[in-house]
Amino acid sequence: MTYSRRSVLRTLSAGSIAAGLVGTMPLSALAAGPIPIGVLIPGSKSDKGWMESGYDGMLAAEKKYKSKIKVSYIENVQFADMPQALVQLAAANAMVIGVGGQTQASVFKVAPRFPNVKFAVIGGNNDPARPKNVSIYDVRQAEIAFVAGAAAAMLSKTGVVNYIGGLQIPAIVNAGKEFGLGAKYINPHIKYIETYTGNFDDVQKAKEAELAAIAKGSDVSYNILNLGVRGQEEAAREKHIHMIGSYTDRCGSDPLYIAYTITGVGFILEYAITQVVRGTWKAEYKPFGLVMGPKSSGIAICKGETPAMAAKLKQIEKDILAGKIKVLSS
Repeated sequence: MTYSRRSVLRTLSAGSIAAGLVGTMPLSALAAGPIPIGVLIPGSKSDKGWMESGYDGMLAAEKKYKSKIKVSYIENVQFADMPQALVQLAAANAMVIGVGGQTQASVFKVAPRFPNVKFAVIGGNNDPARPKNVSIYDVRQAEIAFVAGAAAAMLSKTGVVNYIGGLQIPAIVNAGKEFGLGAKYINPHIKYIETYTGNFDDVQKAKEAELAAIAKGSDVSYNILNLGVRGQEEAAREKHIHMIGSYTDRCGSDPLYIAYTITGVGFILEYAITQVVRGTWKAEYKPFGLVMGPKSSGIAICKGETPAMAAKLKQIEKDILAGKIKVLSS
């Protein structure tokens, strides 16, 4: 089942009344039927980025567990409306998953009202204020952003690379910093341009930011955006530069992209659902990233990779895991 932002606001009062039903029932009381799971996707499920990766993981879980689960989701929800959307989902489900760190504050606000509902945030940080019925799954984007920066430096012909982020929240800012540090790890003299649009979905601002970076010489760009990436792509195509994509390996689908980082948002969402189905879910802070393997975090070079480059990138990953290269957390 899908809900739009408008339907969330329209049906909130009905959902609040229903809070006395599923939202207050222990999971054991639902054992006779499929486990109801609600997913909040703040952006568009077809953004070619974070949200789409999460949506793909949701579909994978539905395919894997079939009649054992029943999933509903809400997409395209503004920050101010997230608490209302979460209330609607919590009133009708045994588990609620927020796909993105921008949902964390709202989850922390709503979760205590539904003590028998399990909540999870994908992309959150290790906040000591975490309620007792909330899990935080840290994707550790800064790790693979460092690797992406190293790859960008090796692939750049101009010696200038750039990064565009959406909101200036810790996970996004730290990834931007590490992308720049990764580039300088390879080439200390490289020029690095870091920009934030203030919105993950603003196509025009992303295009303007990309054009500004290209005007300063950038020929390889990276991002943490949602729908805004379409503006960045438009600028990159107009000026004939290349991009490193995020979240999913789509090598071969678009010549604009010379590499993709893998940030397993969908992998983590499927993990959360698996824990509930198996009865092993627990409220915790759990880091993912490189330590959880290539489905969780990695990089794929689509073209231009040499054996030396592949070996260097693999060594950087090993050094991050070993603590020889220190990177920022979320």
